[in-house]
Amino acid sequence: MPQPHRPIRPAGPPRPQRVRRGGGGPARHREGRPRWGVRLAAGLSVAVLGSGAIGHAVMTGLDTGIERVDPFKDMKNRPQAGHGINFLLVGTDGREKVSPEEKREYRLGGAPCHCTDTIMLVHLSADRKRASVVSLPRDSYAEVPAHRDLVTGKAHKPHPVRLNAAYAEGGPNLTVRTVENMTRVKIDHYLEVDFTSFMKTVDAMGGVEICTAKTMRDPNTGLDLLPGTHRLTGGQALQYVRSRHVDGASDLGRMQRQQRFVAALIKQATGGGVLLNPVKFKELSSTLLGSVRADRGFGSEQMLALGQAMRDFTPSSSEFASVPIGSPSYRVKGIGSTVKWDEPKAARLFEALREDRPLAPARPGKAAAGRPAAVPVDVPPAQVRVQVENGTRIDGLGGRVDAALRATGFDTTRAPGNGASRDVKRTVITYDPRWDRSARSVATALPGSELRAVARQGRTVTVIAGADYRKVVPVRAEDPYQGAYGVVSGDQVVCGS
Repeated sequence: MPQPHRPIRPAGPPRPQRVRRGGGGPARHREGRPRWGVRLAAGLSVAVLGSGAIGHAVMTGLDTGIERVDPFKDMKNRPQAGHGINFLLVGTDGREKVSPEEKREYRLGGAPCHCTDTIMLVHLSADRKRASVVSLPRDSYAEVPAHRDLVTGKAHKPHPVRLNAAYAEGGPNLTVRTVENMTRVKIDHYLEVDFTSFMKTVDAMGGVEICTAKTMRDPNTGLDLLPGTHRLTGGQALQYVRSRHVDGASDLGRMQRQQRFVAALIKQATGGGVLLNPVKFKELSSTLLGSVRADRGFGSEQMLALGQAMRDFTPSSSEFASVPIGSPSYRVKGIGSTVKWDEPKAARLFEALREDRPLAPARPGKAAAGRPAAVPVDVPPAQVRVQVENGTRIDGLGGRVDAALRATGFDTTRAPGNGASRDVKRTVITYDPRWDRSARSVATALPGSELRAVARQGRTVTVIAGADYRKVVPVRAEDPYQGAYGVVSGDQVVCGS
């Protein structure tokens, strides 16, 4: 196994200068002091985490609380190591440690299945500038190698299963062997998270911010989110990543929400000061390491290396993909319906991971730096037909609104007209109730506008521009451009600033 990345150790940390308290001085000095104080604190924090000596001192003692597993025991004929580091992140249906109150609040009743609820292959590039996350559907058709059943002790020959059953039959070891056989990607580290450790980690982060363009309700998990931005606690986050019944996509839709959540988690860690604050970083590391199961090679030193690698991360530094699907309902005798991968596309995806390449090239038409972040909407703008009318006496207003809506992706008629009234003060959007979701996407682009339902208007949404019009807010589909492997980068799926 390749040795884990170790941080570069400079000769020693810089000594902070002593700052004199109190005193007067010119007003501009007093105003500047907080700004320089923040810079000094940030600089010292980077120095602490960047210094091998102090960084290791901060992390001392955290390894003792880790529950160890040996997922690589007696493994032979493993794939050749590539560049970068590969983690297998497994979420298990473990609810034994959840309190009775939490079980009631977050709908965690029933017996655990002792199987994997979530499986993600995480690749950290060799230059530590990119994290690639590939979701593996838990119902994927898989063939487990020969092994001995953990429960019965019975020896099994190779046989087909759903991927999540590999854990039930042979634990972490069989799960790693099966994933390596399917992907030909060598796993360097194994991390296992159950319901309790997931909630603790999210709470240690101070919650995670999630955006949704539509109402999300799942009676099975208790998830109930209105459109908008929400900061989820650990229990609420668990509801969000477990829900399967908020749309018709079932497990595949849930994987997309899990990816959005991981992207938001990375944004919170890199943008919320966690990685630049030694105390917060140690608290988070202690919570994570004390509540996960991990291989013997992963500990506080690797957490410190990860913290250093992610210091310069932005949301766009992470990319997310799902294994390309050939058949979402592939019937197997004795097993039932499974998810069959598209083998040629999946092979190219995992080849990119092995060769340490980005999973997708730069997106076409990617927004320039400094441009406002697009707001997610339920219906893609390209699917919404819009007719613009000028409801004022302002020359050319209809043309400007039409062009602005078209620029953010709406299918405008390019033939704006004049409204029946020329004294409209507030922009009005009329729509057929059958196309209410399309109308809400337009209303998001025109904040402050009024929605009016008009029976039998048809699929075209009409915008009557009023005197209050100022601009069109950029919008994007909640599931944006995904490239060849369904790839999205973190900046596409987190809340805009």
